Amino acid sequence: MLAGKRVRQDLGRKLSLGRIPATDEHGNNPEPVPPSRRINDHALLVSKMPIISVENLGKSYLLGHQSANTERYTTLRDVLGRSIRSMGRKAIDMARGRPIIQGDEFEEFWALKDVSFEVNEGEVVGIIGRNGAGKSTLLKILSRITEPTKGKVTLRGRVASLLEVGTGFHPELTGRENIFLNGAILGMSRFEIKKNFSEIVEFSEVERFLDTPVKRYSSGMYVRLAFAVAAHLDPEILVVDEVLAVGDAQFQKKCLGKIGQVASGGKTVLFVSHNMSVIQQLCTTSVLLGDGRIVASGLTSDVLKVYASDMKSKEFFVREKQSSKIATITRGVLIPAEANGQSTIRLELDVECDRETKIAVEIAIKSESGVSVGYANKGALSSNELIALRKGKTFISLSILVDSLAVGNYFATVMITHPSVAFIDVADQLLQFEIDRAPAKGRDKVLPQAWGYGCVEFPVVDSYYK
Repeated sequence: MLAGKRVRQDLGRKLSLGRIPATDEHGNNPEPVPPSRRINDHALLVSKMPIISVENLGKSYLLGHQSANTERYTTLRDVLGRSIRSMGRKAIDMARGRPIIQGDEFEEFWALKDVSFEVNEGEVVGIIGRNGAGKSTLLKILSRITEPTKGKVTLRGRVASLLEVGTGFHPELTGRENIFLNGAILGMSRFEIKKNFSEIVEFSEVERFLDTPVKRYSSGMYVRLAFAVAAHLDPEILVVDEVLAVGDAQFQKKCLGKIGQVASGGKTVLFVSHNMSVIQQLCTTSVLLGDGRIVASGLTSDVLKVYASDMKSKEFFVREKQSSKIATITRGVLIPAEANGQSTIRLELDVECDRETKIAVEIAIKSESGVSVGYANKGALSSNELIALRKGKTFISLSILVDSLAVGNYFATVMITHPSVAFIDVADQLLQFEIDRAPAKGRDKVLPQAWGYGCVEFPVVDSYYK
């Protein structure tokens, strides 16, 4: 009896080691699977799992409002009663760990609602959308700064985030001390910080001010040092909000190169930006948010088309005069036209001004994917062309030649400026126009934006062949 038990134990041990083929349900002996193969199959299964998984994510906030029915004149008893009730409600909220909300009426606001997506390892994903769409809230949840109200986020890797300028910096500490402080907050060991210290300083370009308290740094120096620390964390997931807009053009290019380097090394990057050309350049896939929900997701080129069509631009706009500005563009109209067989757009503006001054009008034109394609101006490059504004309303009309633009939709940002001094007012992409023309004489086709060759056709003025 004991001998039979020992035989069964030996047989089970050999089966577990893969030495004796186990029989299947029909009594056959299939080929044994070595333990190393079983381990490799498990590793392959794990590697195919998304590094970021977001399921039915939602985040809500309570907003307080002052009651519209509050009487203008109240008695002392009413004021004291309302104050006591408010204090009692706040004490209860504090005891229950809930946020204290000011106001008599409350509204539940969902910054994110039913957001679900997955990101695979090594992907560079762009998060785009209008202001208030929920982009920053999403990144704060992914960075574990705030908790979601509902839903689940699964992260399979170390996360480094750069959401706000100077996050994790102490103003009284020097740049050198803040590198160690911020690195520790981001999860770097002291050994990692020391190993990467010289690279961080070289990348940030603040070596001269390394022993100066960061409270004396400019915003550009802040973001350079903050990005340098985060970029050298060597995380599996890098989360970057629109903070690179603070740096100069040269440093932005350097940062984008670093992000591309991180991505090419197999790391995952989530990148928020309003610069569509950068999104198109860096990101393979994108997610478009609108009012806290996912409007579109997929290939960046497809998502940018949805974003462009979703923008509520049009051929005219009307705005109120802003008292904080000396001049405001109160009305703008774009009128497509033809002049001598060439495509033009006529821009008509009403500008209200507090006093007499001279201004320049600048127009930045972007494609439907958000890429800057052209610029026009009156007075920005020549002081002899400055436009004189009177006190009150001034009407301005400009005609712009757009014959070289490819067929498609375009957006125009109109600015009135004191050239090289200050922006007075900006109407950001409030105007839209469409180029739609028949092929020129002797041609069979026109150049469309959809071909992906750009938005401007340069004419060939001379050719030779034999």
